[in-house]
Amino acid sequence: MNRMPSRLPAARAALGARAVCLGVAVLAALPAGASAQPVSAAETLLFETDHLALMKVPATLVYEFRKQSNVEPAFTDKVELDVSRDKGQVHAVLRFLSGERRRALPEADDAHGNPVLLGFLEHDIAEMKRLTGGSVTYFRKRIRMALADGAQVTPQRITWQGKTIEAQAIRIQPYLDDPLHARFEKYVRKTYTFVLSDGVPGGIYQVSTSLANAGQPAPGTVVARTAAPGTPASAAAKPGAAKPGAPVPGIAPGTAPGNAPGAATAGTATSGASASGKAVPGAAVSAAAPDKAQPGATIPEARPTIDETLTLVKVAVPRR
Repeated sequence: MNRMPSRLPAARAALGARAVCLGVAVLAALPAGASAQPVSAAETLLFETDHLALMKVPATLVYEFRKQSNVEPAFTDKVELDVSRDKGQVHAVLRFLSGERRRALPEADDAHGNPVLLGFLEHDIAEMKRLTGGSVTYFRKRIRMALADGAQVTPQRITWQGKTIEAQAIRIQPYLDDPLHARFEKYVRKTYTFVLSDGVPGGIYQVSTSLANAGQPAPGTVVARTAAPGTPASAAAKPGAAKPGAPVPGIAPGTAPGNAPGAATAGTATSGASASGKAVPGAAVSAAAPDKAQPGATIPEARPTIDETLTLVKVAVPRR
């Protein structure tokens, strides 16, 4: 692993060491020439903040992990973080997912940053490697650079235990402007979102990644489709289908179907999908039959839709 850049304060170097212990090199050295740059607001919020300082311990932070996908089975699981204090030091034990999905992560002594963040990034980087065959080092570097140079930090309000509280959202698209993104074209618009608030235990309310809009047709693009040859016009539409020009529930007038939030990509037929366009857990997605398209029409290749979200749901008594 590369050395930490000299521009980083000792506090961040310590957090970097803890990141290595968790197997995530997100805080490794930035690219050459970055030493003169100040630490970004996103980096400060994520890696220079003592998320566990105000926690009442012992306690267990319970997060819900949800995966929605049109290429793999969806699932819901949980992530638990046990936090305790001994002789002035905070001890943290992270259990990331369960059963066959569980990731083995070492315990953290004298923890300050919330290990849930690093656990999620470790999981995401491993998944990107599995899905694309790309290098772990490459994905770490892109996330690292995006947090340093391209992160958007915006205020946001969230609801926690029935109350509306102030939070901050950090969004990055690590692969969008990468000259090498052609190797991972299906994932180029992948978006990472981190939602943090001093008003929730552990500081981190939600971490998510989304490919929901990757590969959607450009605004205004419509892929024309016709019924199979010989099909009467009255039978062309499926029962319950909207008539031409009729408004579609949940979609603003004038919005191209391929661009509506949660809409299926044009040119695909979803088996077992819900009416909202979200894939039902385990539902398969198949391409439309070739004879359904107009002669010469180009049907876009189906792109992956993979959304993973980790959300704090409660604080519980730790296991003994």
